[in-house]
Formats: sequence, C-alpha cells, structure tokens
Amino acid sequence: MMTTTLLYRGHDYVQSKKPVQKTCTELTYRREHYNTCRESAKAESHTLLSYRGRKYSK
Repeated sequence: MMTTTLLYRGHDYVQSKKPVQKTCTELTYRREHYNTCRESAKAESHTLLSYRGRKYSK
C-alpha cells in the first residue's frame, strides 16, 4: 500500500486510503455501445471516416 503525504496550509497530512479499483462498464445510448474504460475502448475502436470519397482511419 502506498501512502501519500499531503501539505495543506503548512500542515502535513497522510492519506491512508487505498486507491479505488475502477471497473469497466459497457453503456448503450441510441443503439450505440460505449465502454467506460478508455484504454480498452480505444483499442476496440477502428473508426473509418470518409470525406469527399477518400477513406481515413481515426
């Protein structure tokens, strides 16, 4: 466990809380699926864009 020492108005405080584990959640909005974890969502995303007949990938 890592403890962090914080300084506030000249006084040191030790933060002893454990970091919260973030869970990934898949959300659906207007028939589109979104993932709350950006890293995994970015890896899954292969967006193909088209502008004036030319194809681009994001």
